[in-house]
Amino acid sequence: MKSKKRGQTIRENSQVMCEEAPAVESPQAVHPMNIVNNHNLFFSPNDSSKDFGTVLHEVQEYISSKYSTLIIDGGKDEVKTQVKRYISKYLMDYRIAVNGMTDQQLVDALYTEMAEFSFLTKYIFGTGIEEIDINAWNDIEIQYSNGSTVKLDEHFDSPEHAINVIRRMLHVSGMVLDNASPAILGHLSKNIRIAVLKSPLVDEDVGVCASIRIVNPQHLTKDDFVNGGTATGEMLDFLSECLRYGISVCVAGATSSGKTTVAGWLLTTIPDNKRIFTIENGSRELALVREKDGKVVSSVIHTLTRSSDNEKQNIDQDMLLDMALRFNPEIICVGEMRSAEAYTAQESARTGHTVLTTIHSNSCEATWRRMATLCKRKYDISDDTLMSLVTEAFPIVVFTKQLENKQRKMMEIMECEILSDGTRDYRTLFRFHITENRMEGDKFIISGQYHPVQGISQSLQKRFLENGMPQEVLNNILKGGIN
Repeated sequence: MKSKKRGQTIRENSQVMCEEAPAVESPQAVHPMNIVNNHNLFFSPNDSSKDFGTVLHEVQEYISSKYSTLIIDGGKDEVKTQVKRYISKYLMDYRIAVNGMTDQQLVDALYTEMAEFSFLTKYIFGTGIEEIDINAWNDIEIQYSNGSTVKLDEHFDSPEHAINVIRRMLHVSGMVLDNASPAILGHLSKNIRIAVLKSPLVDEDVGVCASIRIVNPQHLTKDDFVNGGTATGEMLDFLSECLRYGISVCVAGATSSGKTTVAGWLLTTIPDNKRIFTIENGSRELALVREKDGKVVSSVIHTLTRSSDNEKQNIDQDMLLDMALRFNPEIICVGEMRSAEAYTAQESARTGHTVLTTIHSNSCEATWRRMATLCKRKYDISDDTLMSLVTEAFPIVVFTKQLENKQRKMMEIMECEILSDGTRDYRTLFRFHITENRMEGDKFIISGQYHPVQGISQSLQKRFLENGMPQEVLNNILKGGIN
């Protein structure tokens, strides 16, 4: 479903109001608060109170029959005011109230249920929340940025209620959840991803299972990483110089290990005069456009994939990566290697472009093997040949991990050097060494230290110099630090 332009929608809504909304004598008479105040003057809620569910059903039928276009565009401030005004007038005309709720509270609650996302709204648009996991209509968990997980006392009224709310979320991205399409990937906004399953993939009494991932762009500094124990300054400086001087980097790890946060910070260290092209899958996690005195000073193109039930209209990362090469980028960021785009990414890295990407993997060495496996999804090439290609394309791999105590660590930085006889030498440059693992009550206590292990190879030193790295900077890297 194609979304309407804002101006067009407002004009249509205005026509609907002129034809269907009751005439009013003055602006004051239609203000929601004035309607509520007048309601309080002439009507006592105790005279005719109902339960909230009954009122919701009744008001939903009224609003959807007369002002359905307003509900569809319910997020805009102008539309929100209009919908609340009609709800208020309906409650006043039919002398409807709910025990324990003021008129304004009832209007707000009805609007939230009808046009927003029930009790989930405050969590979706709250702060410090990374993920909302709906295991069933009555089992919902919140994952916070600090790594903690909390079970909510709140839940949906029924399996049907859960499905209806999730359908409203998916409507934003034009996706339909039904028996023909019981598994859906969608988005609520550019930084909120939704994955949904309903029956017959889950039991009917569960209603719906969903994962709502809220990916707010992180504006962390080098000091934030160092002070938080994620990495040392030397490690961060080394990776920054790799990207700055044409060495492609892959950041690996499991979900929630901090891969994208690290990759996002690395991109912020790129000089403004270098052109960056980012490709992300469905939602935006990167925010790299920089302004100074009201003028854009960076050179950045952010792009997103687009899913569609029509295969011909599906825009995947591989297609965007092919398009990126026509925009003369100096650095390409592939948000995550998931499939055949891995082959195009390594081709780009081997033909003069600097590529930064992330991948799901469980160690540095395993990362190159996983890249080769993903490349096979595009072309059936021998494993040895693919390993040669991906290790040449991405000589540096970073492995991140979220430990049991919820701390995120850069566990290892590894270089893969291809020797003259075609064999590969895996060189660990930095490593986080765990010295203590113990429990105190129900808390994990994990201690460790970062250590430089080996220096970079002669071949990498040569590439740095050929790509313009000043000898002084290279000398500092060889000494184990960068000024």
